[in-house]
Amino acid sequence: MAKALLGYVGGSDPRVLAEMRRLQQRVQDLESELVRMQAENDALSAAARHGDSLLDSIDVPKGEPALT
Repeated sequence: MAKALLGYVGGSDPRVLAEMRRLQQRVQDLESELVRMQAENDALSAAARHGDSLLDSIDVPKGEPALT
């Protein structure tokens, strides 16, 4: 039984190694995508905050009535 477990766990099947390399590359790609999306989100959040401050700086004492 020990040989079977050792062969199952420690085997160097080329298909398993290729799949592991593929999955590691996929994880790396997803991590890069996450970093890119977080940077894009930060930039959009900063732009939204800047847009809000621009709207706040406009002095409108009273809203105009809607036309009917």
